[in-house]
Amino acid sequence: MPDKICDLTTHISTDPLGPRGFPQATLTLCRWQKWALAGAIVLLIAWGFTAIHHELLVINTALTVFYLASTLYRMLIIDLALRKPRDIQVSPDEMAQPPNGKQWPRYMVILPMYHEAEVLPGLIESLSKLDYPKDRLEIRLLIEEDDDETMPVAKSMNLQPPFVITPIPKSYPRTKPKACNVAIETGEADYLVIYDAEDQPEKDQLKKAVVAFSRCPPNVACIQAKLAYYNWDWNLLTRCFTAEYATWFGLCLPGLDCLQAPIPLGGTSNHFRMSVLRQVGGWDEFNVTEDCDLGLRLFTAGWRTRVLDSKTWEQACPSLPFWVKQRSRWVKGYIQTYLIHTRDFVGLHRKLGFWNSVQFHLLIGGTFVSQLINPFYWLMTILWLFVRPAGIDQYFPPLVFAMGAFCLFAGNFIFAYTSAIACVRQNVGHLAKYGLIMPAYWLMMSLGAWKGFLQLITKPHHWEKTKHFANTSVT
Repeated sequence: MPDKICDLTTHISTDPLGPRGFPQATLTLCRWQKWALAGAIVLLIAWGFTAIHHELLVINTALTVFYLASTLYRMLIIDLALRKPRDIQVSPDEMAQPPNGKQWPRYMVILPMYHEAEVLPGLIESLSKLDYPKDRLEIRLLIEEDDDETMPVAKSMNLQPPFVITPIPKSYPRTKPKACNVAIETGEADYLVIYDAEDQPEKDQLKKAVVAFSRCPPNVACIQAKLAYYNWDWNLLTRCFTAEYATWFGLCLPGLDCLQAPIPLGGTSNHFRMSVLRQVGGWDEFNVTEDCDLGLRLFTAGWRTRVLDSKTWEQACPSLPFWVKQRSRWVKGYIQTYLIHTRDFVGLHRKLGFWNSVQFHLLIGGTFVSQLINPFYWLMTILWLFVRPAGIDQYFPPLVFAMGAFCLFAGNFIFAYTSAIACVRQNVGHLAKYGLIMPAYWLMMSLGAWKGFLQLITKPHHWEKTKHFANTSVT
């Protein structure tokens, strides 16, 4: 079976559906998107020669309106999470016995890793603590067959069941989702969860997920656990990163759950019904945010995702260069995902309906658009306040200026404030004060965003590896 996976990924297909039978990132743009982009560029150039001031006014107005809509949407989901929490709570009594009264279902844990020898011992120690019947559990270490760092360490540990080493055939692309697809093609289980190499999930998370699935309707195919960072105190970057995750997993995802909206999955702690995962084709090996893509693909296929109140502790990237690389991959993947799902523009909106289509554009499109344009608007704000160059007023008529000012001042204040609230709610209240400097942190995101945008043109399938360091136990 691994040979089958290898055959699927040894070439870049020119088929918009990709080698796995669904729209994939094998192509950055499909034919009509290329023609549309070329036409837009020609139109903008021609318009610029004839009416540059009018063109800039229209572009600025359109971006400001979209930015405002995206900002208001995020405020909505945060408000819902605070007023109407819907994330699934599971009590110890519910985990006392299997939901079906017989036995716990078969569970597969997959751990894609590459050059992770340093964190492997800590990972094995952490997963050995999982409270789940060992005869119903399989923990697969997905290690690239030519990884001469991790593979020797794994073999030297003399791992016993439920741990299994699965070599991943050397083939293109060299990505995490390709390794995950090998696991679902060759494994047998009722449920599957993916963890990263540095993860430390709560020991009862698998049982909580099983109970959660049993309480949900059959159309719930995925349950996303919450992520948090155990190394928040390493430096200023890890403190801000922890505050960001507290907001995303503590407020944004539960808010999306309240709206029953498409949920872009996190890259780890996704619990799936194995049968559904196979039905939708698994992960896109060519998409560098395969998690976001899969979450949207599940939704458009009629499946739903819920949020589980259980934490997996991760390692916040403490190095700015590696943090920028990670951000660039995330933004590049969000753009890939947006382009993939809009290839059949009419079909997408027919499947999603009007409101869910709006949410898709505001959440996925709004995420990367805001990060790309933030530096320019912040620069224009500085020029407006301190230099006031001649002619800049004409691009900001009163209504446009009011919308931009709201996003800059009210938007930043509200998001910084909710960041502090999220820290308190996620039991890291000592980090609430870092909400005051989050706007500077958000500006740094733009550095990674532009790197990812440019890399989409030059190296669309390149996976920016995040460096992990030796684990620090949560306890």
